[in-house]
Amino acid sequence: MSKFEVQRYTTTAISLHWLIALLIFAGWGLGFYMADLPLSPAKLRYFSWHKWIGVTVFLLAMIRVAWLATHAAPRLPNAISPWQARTARVSHSALYLLMFAIPVSGWLMSSAKGVQTIYFGILPIPNLIGKDKALGQILSDVHESLAYVLAALVVVHIAAALKHHFIEQDGVLKRMIPFLESPGSNS
Repeated sequence: MSKFEVQRYTTTAISLHWLIALLIFAGWGLGFYMADLPLSPAKLRYFSWHKWIGVTVFLLAMIRVAWLATHAAPRLPNAISPWQARTARVSHSALYLLMFAIPVSGWLMSSAKGVQTIYFGILPIPNLIGKDKALGQILSDVHESLAYVLAALVVVHIAAALKHHFIEQDGVLKRMIPFLESPGSNS
């Protein structure tokens, strides 16, 4: 494949990518905002929304992994060096791992704190472990730390995509944004 020939992800993969990204941004922002609020009905509502977002990200990530298992990702352009390809694979694997680990750590934390999640206020999700206040605090710290690691990886992911688009101009970003034109193109 030449530097300018772009293979794209499927519409399903693109849709899942952007939906999960939107939910991650919403969940992270809501979690950051609500963390230091005083206890109130609004804070409890925000916690519910945050949990619903987490469960949804977990479910969509499962669908995305299943989709990727049955649909090959487009090849990277030949201009991508081997170390960049390895770095991309490792960072994508870390992003997927965190899309599972963060919701599970939140689920474990809620279970340890004795606060069951009721998905969309309808479907009770069983607690994974018994109530344990000390463990709940540890899991809260783990959940928060993982969220910051995810935020850092997302920033790197976005920076790499922009570098490929504006500096390398190799079509990597166009794989996930099909309508995007290359910088300097006359189209």
